[in-house]
Order: sequence, then C-alpha cells, then structure tokens
Amino acid sequence: MLPTTSSLQIGELAAGQALTLPIYHFKPSGKHSGPKVYIQANVHGAEVQGNAVIYQLMKQLERCDILGEITLVPLANPLGINQKSGEFTLGRFDPITGVNWNREYLNHAIDLPTWYKEHAELSDSELIQAYRSTLVEACQRRLRNDWGVTTGHRLAVNLQAMAHEADIVLDLHTGPKSCKHLYCPEYDIASAQFFAIPYTLVIPNSFGGAMDEAAFCPWWQLSEVAKVMGRDLEIAVSAFTLELASQERICLEDALVDAKGILAYLSHRGVIAEQVEPAKMRRFGCYLKDYKKYHAPMAGLVEYVAPVGEPLAAGETLVNLLRLDLYGSEQELTALSLPQDCVPILHFASASVHQGTELYKVMTNLFELPH
Repeated sequence: MLPTTSSLQIGELAAGQALTLPIYHFKPSGKHSGPKVYIQANVHGAEVQGNAVIYQLMKQLERCDILGEITLVPLANPLGINQKSGEFTLGRFDPITGVNWNREYLNHAIDLPTWYKEHAELSDSELIQAYRSTLVEACQRRLRNDWGVTTGHRLAVNLQAMAHEADIVLDLHTGPKSCKHLYCPEYDIASAQFFAIPYTLVIPNSFGGAMDEAAFCPWWQLSEVAKVMGRDLEIAVSAFTLELASQERICLEDALVDAKGILAYLSHRGVIAEQVEPAKMRRFGCYLKDYKKYHAPMAGLVEYVAPVGEPLAAGETLVNLLRLDLYGSEQELTALSLPQDCVPILHFASASVHQGTELYKVMTNLFELPH
C-alpha cells in the first residue's frame, strides 16, 4: 500500500514564497488502532542520511500490514537544507538567531498538579487524550502569539504539534564524523535492544530542548504527578533520537539496515502485524553524565587517529596535532590521548581547529545492554 501525501506550510521566505514540508501517511488497514508514529529527518541541514532511512522504511512499509497510523516527514527543515557555503551545508544553526535548529521546541509550562486535579475523574485513556489535546493546543496557541515567533521557533513548534499527536516519536539525525548511536530516555532503556544501533546514550527524564525531550518529557512529568496523587499512569509516549553515522552522506544500503531496525521496534510495539526480529548484535550504553567532550588544548592541524565506534584504552593516541609554525621544536607534532578508557562516538569534521574546539565526544563507563 502506497502512502498518502500532503504538505504543511511552516513559514514564508522574504520574497513571499511559501515554505512547505512534504508529509507521508500510512493509514491502518481495516479498523486497527495501533500506536500512532511520527518520524522526522533532516532538522539539521547537513544531516541527510535520515531521509534515505525514511525512503527505505517507506519501501518496507508498502509491503506491511499497518495497524497504527504512521506519519513521516523527511526534509523537515528546508531553510537548513538550503543553508550552503560553497560545497558545504551549514544548516545546524538558525542564521538569523544563531540558535540550534534542534533547540527551538516549546517547553510546556503547564501547572500539572492543578491540571491533573481538574481531570482526575477521567479514565486513563480519556486522561491521555485530554493531555494530548492540551499539548497540541498549546503549540497552536504559541503559533498564534500576538507578538509573533521567530522563523526557527515557528518551524519547530509546527513539527512539535505533529509529534504530540503520536505515541512514538523518532527524530533522525547524524553527527559530523560519527558512529551510530541512540539517545534513549532512562525510563525506556529496554527499547534500545530493537534498533540496529550499537551504542546508546541514556538521557535523564528532563527537558533539554531537543525534539525527543519535547515529546516524552510532558508525559513523564504527568506520570510523576499522577503517582504523587496515588495513581499508576503509564508514560504514554516513547521518543528517541537516532544518530545515523556521519553528515553530508547518503548510503542506501546502510539506510536499509536502520530502516529494518526501526521496523523491529515498530513490530514490537504493534504498529505493524509482521514479526520483525531485531539485528543480532551487542549493544552498549552509558549515562549522559559519562558522555565526555574533549576540547583541543592548542590550535593546529589534526590527524584523527582513533576511529569512532571502537574502544580506546587510556593513554592510546586520540589525535596527532601538527603545528608547522613550530617546526623544529618539540611541539611540531603532538600525540594527544585521554586519561580514561572510552569509546569515541564522534569527532569534529575539519582537520584544522582552533584552541578549544570540541575534537571528540566519547562514552565512558560503558555497560552492556540486555538483549
């Protein structure tokens, strides 16, 4: 079954042209009412591999028995995608405000104890629907703000309003030069076993500005308030960020691997009728507090020695730093290392760096995830 298509206007260019997003919908067959899914890609301009994953996923879904509505939004940020300088895509930050495109989402300031008391007589399903409506209406109200909203915030809140309609939210990204890794909320760590991703960052149940947190945090907060009031309420929304290797790259073969990993999760959740087994692989995690950034202690030209996704022992060379201006001195070539065992996850894209540049992000204190 082919998806239906639609579009959404999320802004206007200075000359008046409409900015629109392509949207694809897979509807359940028959009267099925499985979980609703929202998947987006390419919020950051250079992070294009998620579009290939959505393509491969749709090809797979055409042959599936769909039990829950699936909404897919590739090319989710046309402004970022078109933010070019020469051969490079710069679309990580809104050029007008300088804000990260993935930090523009609305942090709902709902008085939850009061809201819960006003709706406490509802059944669980009625309560979930009422809260979902409250979140969507808050996004729509924000977009109607009498004082207006910034271009980036308008884009983000439009995306967020669609995501709030779903039970499962997947945000597809990549790193600069990166291995695959998953951002997973602490309460939902068991879900990491379904994706075809070897490394998982376990993030706290708090809002830091990204889409995954914007999607799951309101529901975790509601569950916590209900618990205080003596009610055991499930966390109704699952949300993850999938980092699908490196930016400025499309690989359809690799995209199929990740699409099948997403299918395994959707199968587990009852979104499709088919039984899709997760990839057999060892998976490791670390808590966000143990995800370390290494900044260049001096400027120079960098040879990135440590490959991403492979364990690195303390003291082993991470990078070689070349300083031609110091040729003939002891500092002409410096091997830099870390004081702790780790797994490098991503590194800076350029080989020329300022002092203080974030060279690597590494996972430390890893543990193996159940499978």
